[in-house]
Amino acid sequence: MKKIAYFLGALLITGTFASCDIDNVENMGELSTENFPVSEVDGAAVLAGIYENLNATHAYPQESFLYYACLASDDQFGGGGTNDKLMQAMDLITNYNSDMTNDFWVLRYEGLNRANTLIQALPNTNMSEELKNQYLGEALFLRAYYYYELASMYGNVPLLTVPSGGTETQGDVKVLWGQMLQDLRDAIKMMPAERKNDGHVDKFTAEAMLGRVWLFYTGMYCNGTEIADLTSETYNPLTSVELPDGTTMTKQEVIGYIDDCVNNSGYSLVPDFRNLWAYTNRFTAKDYDYLNDPIIVKASDGVTDSIAGYKLKEGIKWVEDDNGEGTSTNPESMFAIKFNKLADWSTTIGYANGIALHFGVRGGQQYAATFPFGQGWGAGPVAPNLVNDWKSTEPNDMRRDATIQDWTKQPSYTYGGWSDFVQETDFYGKKWSPISAKNDGSTSISVSENPYVCCFENLMYGSQGWPQGANNMQLNNIHDLVLIRFADVLLMQSELKEDVSGINAVRKRAGLEPIAAYSLTALQNERRWEFACEGIRWNDIRRWHIAASALAKQDRQPIYYCGEKGENFAHNGGYVARYKATAGFQKMPESQVQIGSVKQNAGWTSSDSEYTGWQ
Repeated sequence: MKKIAYFLGALLITGTFASCDIDNVENMGELSTENFPVSEVDGAAVLAGIYENLNATHAYPQESFLYYACLASDDQFGGGGTNDKLMQAMDLITNYNSDMTNDFWVLRYEGLNRANTLIQALPNTNMSEELKNQYLGEALFLRAYYYYELASMYGNVPLLTVPSGGTETQGDVKVLWGQMLQDLRDAIKMMPAERKNDGHVDKFTAEAMLGRVWLFYTGMYCNGTEIADLTSETYNPLTSVELPDGTTMTKQEVIGYIDDCVNNSGYSLVPDFRNLWAYTNRFTAKDYDYLNDPIIVKASDGVTDSIAGYKLKEGIKWVEDDNGEGTSTNPESMFAIKFNKLADWSTTIGYANGIALHFGVRGGQQYAATFPFGQGWGAGPVAPNLVNDWKSTEPNDMRRDATIQDWTKQPSYTYGGWSDFVQETDFYGKKWSPISAKNDGSTSISVSENPYVCCFENLMYGSQGWPQGANNMQLNNIHDLVLIRFADVLLMQSELKEDVSGINAVRKRAGLEPIAAYSLTALQNERRWEFACEGIRWNDIRRWHIAASALAKQDRQPIYYCGEKGENFAHNGGYVARYKATAGFQKMPESQVQIGSVKQNAGWTSSDSEYTGWQ
């Protein structure tokens, strides 16, 4: 009988799960579902392991699709320092070393292998049909999500739907995307119409993800599968897709799923857009000028009014702020990566929010100079073309200041400390930043030595229990990384139905007037403003077939290089040339090419695809 390696101790999503020792698609190891899992406990352990793959890949956030999607889009540059060539390579759609993203590939296939194991085993388990269906729905969702990231990153990747010990090769990319849609359709049918608040996905999350997969595939591949088709400026999305089981999914069917999610899910928009982001937490918000109004003392002469202090703007309260009660619910978060205090160099750093660290403020300045934004590696400086487009198109949109920090308005910030900035700009993304706080003395962290804590989490969750110690700027960021928000569902609904209801709901939250008539341009703008710096824009501009023209706006934009003003100039032929050569698909890791599972993608076989440095 074949064997499967597993641990039974990982019953929580935030727990650890054993690696299946998968180094590539060729060596999946011997797996069996003949007698495992057999119980609810076993099934929960395997399911936890599938979820844990979200954290595992974020031990290498710089290799992930989410990271690439941010830096490659027209809204952010690569950034980092002169030695951070991977960041800049991501932005420029170029390569730095032969296996630049191989860890992401390997780990995602580990997650897929776990999902396939559970999906194949569940029919033989000793658990209720209700629980069996829930587990199956979650495993199908995660399999579809992992394939979505792989296929968005690399294009046509090997499709595995059962545990495999042999060398799996590329098939028909249409079948790959059809499998994702089929998995999500089946997940919707399996799971009850019940919203989850415990970190697990639910039926409505599957509906939202199905909409995302549908819109990308039917747009990106509407002209065909060749590079010329994928980079064509013609946009006429497909209205039906053949699935592997012989059925056909139609646009109208997808609209039905999205309507159900909007009308029946119980998810909703957070009333104040700012409350979605960690800088509104209770330990930070009270000291952040942007979130406070001055208290004016009227003078008797009516002329010499004075400011007596500041008070928090009405309604400011972070959606994850537990207010000391230990619980919080984000009504807009449909799917998120959860983090915890367990991040450790000896286990995995993926239990900490590595995206926050990488997108933190570069330079090693004092926290007072960058407050409330914490330190990090400086990935993803906001491109000035985003700011300029936003101001000219929607000048009164409150989301712009909620999303982007203008350093020219914060005199305490300088390009000091480290002097090796690359592609730095005057604009910084707030949404995914590490967030600091003034040390209130409530923990063991010395106030005299640390007037600021690196991460507000040290105050909110206490200074005890961190394996690498409190006030660790690399491992103490543990706020959620939200992957699907309900706002996305509303805008997908408008796009699919070509109406304004979803657009106007999102605009109302932003304090903007409704639009009278639907247009694709209005929809595209609304998605850009709402999801700026959240990794969604990249696949949007690809599927709308506007990527080349959007990326061209990044040329000659003002940047700083090692503290000196300069321009963002073309490398390796420039953004447009690199996009047209690759359609935005990354280089296949050489390790995977060498074992014969995949052929190298177009645009990556010559020396002009290799990034060697900024200058």
